[in-house]
Amino acid sequence: MKSRTRFVLLASVLVSITAGVMVSSALGAAADDTKAEAASVLVETKSVQQGEIADRLIAYGSAVPAINASMSMSVQAEGRVMRILATPGEAVHTGQTLLEFHLSAAASSTYSQAVSALKLAREEQIRTVRLLEQQLATREQKALADKAASDAQNALDALEHETGGKPQQTLTAPFDGVVATIPVAQGDRIAAGATLLTLTRTNGLVVTVGIEPSERGRLKLGQDVEVESLGDAAVKHMGKLARIDRSLNPKTRLVDADIAIADEMLQGDAFRAGIEVGQLRGWLVPRDAVLDDDEGAYLFQVDGSKAVRVNVKRIGRDEETAVVDGPLDVRREVVLLGNYQLENGMAVRKTPAEKDKEDVAKDKKTPSEKKP
Repeated sequence: MKSRTRFVLLASVLVSITAGVMVSSALGAAADDTKAEAASVLVETKSVQQGEIADRLIAYGSAVPAINASMSMSVQAEGRVMRILATPGEAVHTGQTLLEFHLSAAASSTYSQAVSALKLAREEQIRTVRLLEQQLATREQKALADKAASDAQNALDALEHETGGKPQQTLTAPFDGVVATIPVAQGDRIAAGATLLTLTRTNGLVVTVGIEPSERGRLKLGQDVEVESLGDAAVKHMGKLARIDRSLNPKTRLVDADIAIADEMLQGDAFRAGIEVGQLRGWLVPRDAVLDDDEGAYLFQVDGSKAVRVNVKRIGRDEETAVVDGPLDVRREVVLLGNYQLENGMAVRKTPAEKDKEDVAKDKKTPSEKKP
């Protein structure tokens, strides 16, 4: 009985020792794996290739009326503003009433005098014709009467063109547009020819941007431009460079340039403009892949499971891509994420997503391409 008890105790001890050894081995393997992972850097990579992107000159400005897109409206007679039926910034349509204007008593009197003068001149013209038929007037007198009637008619036509021939004038929109300014108030007495309001065509806006004087030589009329609203990045327009100043703006000390846009814009909206001045050619890599230190610009490529530093020279960039020049290997992928932690020769491991991509690529190989 005692022998059987001793055997059971011995077996229990042996099982405990075996289990301990197995646990220790597992912990050791896990520790080795942890050390291996700690000694490497998790990275995300992307293939590299040569190509070109647009070289864009960036400038900032706002939407303003073009020089030939505005019209000042006035009445060539003294009078008073009776009603204003529009407000600055309002969109109006062709024929819409904008303002009512009443001529002054003096202007109305001038028009009445012109009507009376024409009536008298025509009566005299008719009387002279009758006298000539009776041989009681000369041809010279008839010529003078004809000229007087013609002059009176021209004077009345000029007044009607300026004042409309009515004591009450109604100003209407000559085209679809936006009311830019109304420099008068209801009830104001206005001199002849004074501006009553300014109207801008709906599609008569341009984006005026400021260019550094040193960059002016890169600009040419007709270059493609992409403009993006600073208030809403989703609002983008394509346009053409339409005007380049030859003098500095005294306020900004920049060279003003106009960009013609076919689309409708909000006057005063601020824009970021990318003027395409050429093409940049070289290695195309993700913008975040290029780093800088005391030696200059550089990036990392992956050779097997090691990071290889490659010194490069920046040629240019856009929002997502950088164009660089340097001894890159097209067979090696460039490190996009995790590059800040790397040093030359450091071990790397790819993200699970990158490994999945590689596995899929291997599975797509034909049987003849797979190794036995």
